[in-house]
Amino acid sequence: MERTLSFSLSLSPLFLFLVFSLVQGQNPKCDTQEHGSTLQVFHVFSPCSPFRPSKALSWEESVLQLQAKDQARLQFLASLVAGRSVVPIASGRQIIQSPTYIVRAKIGTPPQTLLLAMDTSNDAAWIPCTACDGCTSSLFAPEKSTTFKNVNCGAPQCNQVPNPSCGSSSCNFNFTYGSSTIGANLVQDTVTLATDPIPGYTFGCVAKTTGPSTPPQGLLGLGRGPLSLLSQTQNLYQSTFSYCLPSFKSLNFSGSLRLGPVAQPIRIKYTPLLKNPRRSSLYYVNLVAIRVGRKVVDIPQEALAFNPVTGAGTIFDSGTVFSRLVAPAYVAVRDEFRRRVGGKANLTVTSLGGFDTCYTVPIVAPTITLMFSGMNVTLPQDNILIHSSAGSTTCLAMASAPDNVNSVLNVIANMQQQNHRVLFDVPNSRLGVARELCTK
Repeated sequence: MERTLSFSLSLSPLFLFLVFSLVQGQNPKCDTQEHGSTLQVFHVFSPCSPFRPSKALSWEESVLQLQAKDQARLQFLASLVAGRSVVPIASGRQIIQSPTYIVRAKIGTPPQTLLLAMDTSNDAAWIPCTACDGCTSSLFAPEKSTTFKNVNCGAPQCNQVPNPSCGSSSCNFNFTYGSSTIGANLVQDTVTLATDPIPGYTFGCVAKTTGPSTPPQGLLGLGRGPLSLLSQTQNLYQSTFSYCLPSFKSLNFSGSLRLGPVAQPIRIKYTPLLKNPRRSSLYYVNLVAIRVGRKVVDIPQEALAFNPVTGAGTIFDSGTVFSRLVAPAYVAVRDEFRRRVGGKANLTVTSLGGFDTCYTVPIVAPTITLMFSGMNVTLPQDNILIHSSAGSTTCLAMASAPDNVNSVLNVIANMQQQNHRVLFDVPNSRLGVARELCTK
């Protein structure tokens, strides 16, 4: 039975399209002046974003679509770990696997304002440019910028992009992103983030794209590899940034991306960042155990172990929606969650798409604590449950990797990160997490 409007905002971004359609243009926070080195972060379905879905879907449809997006994202991450391109099958419908959160950036001189997706698992930025074949959103017009220039083939940056080639002495490159193929010219121009101008920033000016997975708004790479924001702004931001992702519950959907060491939280717990030479972009951490309620569940050591050869381990990722654990870890967490929720009542467990732990009656759920080296992160119900008031359906918002994704990664995703300040301190090789109600 289709349920269109009467569901909780614990996870309802597609429903919010209806609300946002009424308030678009009436929310002054969309145009709030950004100060210093702090940018506003918006959910891609916020009233400040032109990339909301074109039609409202039922709760079940919205969850299934987000799961499909995650599947493509996980295949992308699996391809990074495996060091090869993996093209997901879209099962007859469009899957947009671009990251979920966006920021504003000003490109060129005079500045042109564009929206870019935040992606902690990518390095190079790319931006759709005029005359792009296949681009669907606002385009950067390089011909209108007096500081724009192409990067020539002999420049060192040309060796830092995938599949570089030369055309008319300028550097071109192409790559796959999910189920899309993207061709871009390597260029430089001034990029302004908040009030910080960054002259000569190197990025891809997208000339052609095919397939449904290309982020329509372009992308800002926050990884720690070559050509990332961190690599290009080491003197300015000292390879340090943090973000606080707004909850799906907020109609305003505004968090923050704070660049540089200034004004970062002092009272925060850290876990070491682990280095994978084969996948230097990804933010690996050491997840040592998981506690459900008061019980540390029994997970085989190899399910959590970091292995730079195979790429196995645990990463923080801003672009995946729901956390995914390798099967042995997920089964252990799921079974203890079910035991604590069901108790003596022996509640019936149902499923919804990739979620296999759902209930059609109200439940009291235990907390889930992610136990890292030197740091525990306890997730309250808002970070682990999705639920519908229409059918009183509640699901555990975690899963194992889909059957057709051969992933050895545990991914701490953005729903589990919401309303936390996540601090990436690369010079000190550590990642910090602190609870923060960042929705504004």
